[in-house]
Amino acid sequence: MTRQEQAQSRSRPLRGFSLVEVACVVVIIGALSAIAVPRLSNSIALSRVDAAARRIVVDLDYAKREAIRSSTNQRVRFRPLTDEYSIEGLLDPDHPGGVYVVSLQDEPYGATIVSVNFPAGNAERVIFDIYGVPDSGGSVVISVGNYTRTITIGTATANGKATVQ
Repeated sequence: MTRQEQAQSRSRPLRGFSLVEVACVVVIIGALSAIAVPRLSNSIALSRVDAAARRIVVDLDYAKREAIRSSTNQRVRFRPLTDEYSIEGLLDPDHPGGVYVVSLQDEPYGATIVSVNFPAGNAERVIFDIYGVPDSGGSVVISVGNYTRTITIGTATANGKATVQ
């Protein structure tokens, strides 16, 4: 380096961030995170409860269609103590050779069965006959965090259709 280059390099100001600037950025990021994290967790809980409710509706429709297809009664049994339900007599499409059981506590749901109410016979099950008609209407209530969804199964007059409320 020549003397002129050395003199120019000494006169240039150093580039970078001061400690105060870095601290300000860290404080701003912390404040934004404190606002965003609760909203994100609420959004995740809402997505999970909606996904679990849709899964139950789809599986109830599956049991109904299988009853019609096979001309046999299909029983869907809910187990609130273990937060799972099963479609008796059907094999699990996700685990070949296994019984069709869905645990709502597992990913991606993380849901809890709050209550099950089917007035006919056993309050924790519904049976679809060979025409796809349920033995009674009823409801299942699930929750994730502060969010709940009620899955209602219509009576014979409603053709046994399951809906989410």
